[in-house]
Amino acid sequence: MNAELRRLEQNLGYVFDAPELLEQSLTHRSAGAVNNERLEFLGDALIGLLIAEVLWEYFPDADEGTLSRMRASLVKRETLAALARELNLGDYLRLGAGELRTGGYARDSILADGLEAVLAAVYLDAGFEAARAVVLTLFAERLEATSTTHSGKDPKTRLQELLQAHKRPLPEYSVTAIDGSQHNQRFIVRCQLVDMQFHTFGDGSSRRRAEQSAAAAMLEHLI
Repeated sequence: MNAELRRLEQNLGYVFDAPELLEQSLTHRSAGAVNNERLEFLGDALIGLLIAEVLWEYFPDADEGTLSRMRASLVKRETLAALARELNLGDYLRLGAGELRTGGYARDSILADGLEAVLAAVYLDAGFEAARAVVLTLFAERLEATSTTHSGKDPKTRLQELLQAHKRPLPEYSVTAIDGSQHNQRFIVRCQLVDMQFHTFGDGSSRRRAEQSAAAAMLEHLI
């Protein structure tokens, strides 16, 4: 194994007994017939199971819907791609000429798939517990943030605290529509992050409830 892949192992906190597994996990289908597509399939299921297990342990009072939403926010493509960037995974991917020309090493989909494949390679190399240890290390900060944002505080408070912790401006809420009769109104509220072009919507029987719904949607995006 070359020195570059040794650095990746250091970033992962795991050393492969079968380095060919790591090499395959980093090989995109554009680079050859022996590639990481099957490993991506296995890694996707593996990460979903491991994160589900951790959430089940961390949040014994959470219902199925809450656990599903938390898992979805942690295993979505954007989160996996962000983790891959923290590992500088794009520097190690083996891509075909076409993908190299179009910047495939920086694309969310390729990075996320690559991370799934690498974690599957760890599983095949050393088993479930080894893969679990790597996943828990990689997701540690995000799992901690998930724990904080599900501590019983309402969504608006949690969103405010999260933004303040990162020294970001507070969100702006605005009513975009009011539907229904006077005694059965439905409020639609937009939650806008003023430091970026992104917003979410929420609805409720009062403006306050709609704001909480919009804040909850924003939290799911940020975490």
